[in-house]
Amino acid sequence: MDFLTLPDADVANKKVLVRVDFNVPQDESGNITDDTRLRASLKTIQYLLDKNAKIILMSHLGRPDGKIVESLRLDKVAHRLSEILGTEVRKLDNCIGLEVEMVISIMQGREIIMLENLRFHPEEEQNDAGFAKSLAKLGEIYVNDAFGASHRAHASVAAIAEYLPSYAGFLLEGEIKTLTELTSNPVKPFVVILGGAKVSDKIKLVENLLKYADNVLIGGAMANTFLKAEGLEMGVSKIEDSYLENAKKLLAENKEKIVLPSDVVAGFTEEMNFDVEIVNFLDKQAVHENLLALDIGPLTITAFVEKLSNAATIVWNGPLGYSELERFSGGTTEIARLLAESSAKTIVGGGDTIAVLDKLKLTSKMKFVSSGGGAMLELLEGKILPAIAALEEARRRIKP
Repeated sequence: MDFLTLPDADVANKKVLVRVDFNVPQDESGNITDDTRLRASLKTIQYLLDKNAKIILMSHLGRPDGKIVESLRLDKVAHRLSEILGTEVRKLDNCIGLEVEMVISIMQGREIIMLENLRFHPEEEQNDAGFAKSLAKLGEIYVNDAFGASHRAHASVAAIAEYLPSYAGFLLEGEIKTLTELTSNPVKPFVVILGGAKVSDKIKLVENLLKYADNVLIGGAMANTFLKAEGLEMGVSKIEDSYLENAKKLLAENKEKIVLPSDVVAGFTEEMNFDVEIVNFLDKQAVHENLLALDIGPLTITAFVEKLSNAATIVWNGPLGYSELERFSGGTTEIARLLAESSAKTIVGGGDTIAVLDKLKLTSKMKFVSSGGGAMLELLEGKILPAIAALEEARRRIKP
């Protein structure tokens, strides 16, 4: 990690501009349904409070597409954070401009201000230098603690680092350290579990992790493309035909490492249609032409458990079936429970995966839960995240 971290900064009594990821889930009334993302940055915020810093928080919420959307204002986020911290978080009605600058100019130590939704300004997602400068005027030091937004080349995580001394917060530092170790010095045996809907979303991830992992277990709808690449009949299961050649190549080159389902639970996605069948590929069975593969079967669960039971490091991203419906959640549930009891270093990420763990009340049993689905995937693909590149460049500028 060639960037500076929060303890490297002299933040005492300074105005510190902190990019957080408070893009929290809300119900139809705008009430926060899960405050995990707020709590994830508490270590950074508390550190700054202890240093008597003047804390200016900035975040996005939802996709307002560069326009003011009343339901996506950050008022309720600020209120909830106030409750968690036990101290007032004052919310402003904009994130740039003279009024904002005037309020911030008279801030006192240990005061916390939250700026309005950054994405109300189209310049945020355009990584606009002028917008970044306007944000930078508000602080003396910049801290990025928003790993979940760090794969985006946006003004508040990328361009802004050109205009202020820039540091990684504790959340961002922990994410980068934990995830980069997986592709530098993972504790072996190292097993990866990948699920979810699309091969296209994770093909680069599979390719890169195969260089480091002992096994990659593939389930969910993305397994269908790999199974069809092996010549199996998959009925009307979701297949990405344009990725069949990629799948064939990976299987040919990594036959010992990739573990595909040996059986699946096939059925319909309709809520009231309970007709399901187990399709055993080892017995040369095929998914019926009217059915979809919607979960891993019992033989596959056993095979996955065997690989995972001996693992020292486990990474999991993506459900292994159509887990929204109870009858197709068996494989995902079994694997989640195994990981909850495992002594391995369990690292999980992705919104759907964490939603499953939350539902099962097993999230706290994981050793590390990544706060960024897309950012996690891109980092493990071997990509350089724009925000990390910006922090590294900022360090190079201030090196003697």
